Amino acid sequence: QLQLVESGGGLVQPGGSLTLSCAASGFNLNSYVIGWFRQAPGKEREGVSCISTLGGFATYADSVKGRSISSRDTGKNTMFLQLNNLEPEDTGLYYCAARRNYYCSRFARDYDYWGEGTQVTVSA
Repeated sequence: QLQLVESGGGLVQPGGSLTLSCAASGFNLNSYVIGWFRQAPGKEREGVSCISTLGGFATYADSVKGRSISSRDTGKNTMFLQLNNLEPEDTGLYYCAARRNYYCSRFARDYDYWGEGTQVTVSA
């Protein structure tokens, strides 16, 4: 059974950093596009970052560009999203999702499998 499990969220002060993890089971992460999304209360789910299967290139939303790094550990079948210089606007439930495709998409509807999310709260 294909499963994604996020971890690493928490409460952090503005300017701080977090690294989120997305552990996959039941499939090889290298064969899927993996996206990171977030959703704040009352807002739509927003694409944050994505790693394609073609060359493993990562793309980032403008809201986190320059402050985040996506990576993967193929041996652990795990993806990571490092978030730096966090702002209160980064608060939300962060999800990882898998897409059976070669190319990234910033739209949640294009992803086939989802984790349950990990909460990130940025507050003083």
